[in-house]
Amino acid sequence: MKCDVSVIIPNYNGEKFIANCLDSMMVQSFYEFGQLEIIVVDDCSTDASVEMIKTYKNVTLLENPVNSGFDRSVNQGILASHGKYCLLLNNDVVVDPDFVRYLYLHIDDDPAIFSVSSKMVRYYERDKLDDTGDFYNILGWGYKRGDGQTVDSYHKVTPIFSACAGAGIYRRSVFSEIGLFDEVFFAYMEDVDIGYRGLINGYKNRYEPKAICYHIGSATTAEGQRYSPFKVQISARNNVYVAYKNMPLVQLLLNSPFLVLGFFFKYILFLKRGFGKDYAAGIKAGLKNYKKVKKVPFQVRNLKNYFFIEAQLILNVFRMIENKRMK
Repeated sequence: MKCDVSVIIPNYNGEKFIANCLDSMMVQSFYEFGQLEIIVVDDCSTDASVEMIKTYKNVTLLENPVNSGFDRSVNQGILASHGKYCLLLNNDVVVDPDFVRYLYLHIDDDPAIFSVSSKMVRYYERDKLDDTGDFYNILGWGYKRGDGQTVDSYHKVTPIFSACAGAGIYRRSVFSEIGLFDEVFFAYMEDVDIGYRGLINGYKNRYEPKAICYHIGSATTAEGQRYSPFKVQISARNNVYVAYKNMPLVQLLLNSPFLVLGFFFKYILFLKRGFGKDYAAGIKAGLKNYKKVKKVPFQVRNLKNYFFIEAQLILNVFRMIENKRMK
């Protein structure tokens, strides 16, 4: 099957959101000049969302017998798809009519681009941003650039550390080189990890401001709330995984004082928010189970990329501070 873009939507109990998401995909301007397929991977939903999805004739539905997590669902969709590019979309996202077209035009313009992130706006606060690309720093913190800032911010194409897998497009051929999403992560930070792997291998991750969508956020794992015990714990664990997996031993040793400091500060922040035990449990799980993660093999040919990434990890601390200041 010839296809330009495969849209892959993981779904778990998305009865309240999935119809709006799929309806917005049905009116994409991309249909005028490209082939588009839509695949929904249902992760053992117990609500009426599966019945809703089945009413869309142009949507392929894959159903998991057991709940396996976001990452496995995404990988299933990628493996079952046919497009040159894979566009990942959360079920609680509604997109503008030109959304797919702008992401496609951006990634198709340069073979060195691995992923392109969209301009994500808060669904219920249309005057505020949700995400304009993800960043990761030497403190072991991943963060969403632009979160909470005015919607007219970040209107230029820019490099980013990684695309948000909630509404971003990826080059299929690179998956064959660096692997798919790491299913050990289950959910959260897997997009930072795969973007990191892309950077290690010399690829680019970019941000496209014209590709606009509206995101409820954490609708499945935290019932729309910014934090939940599950989300805090698994994100903390996965932050440990990202550092261990992607940093060669020497780099990991050099950065370890900053990582320890970063994890300690984050613990204090979550302690004040009532999630201290959850964050500590996540860090403990990450340190206990880090060997479950397959480490990225160091290759001399990527040495210059590691130096570039290290500079970005340091610079991203200052970007994070500026990001918070602009809220």
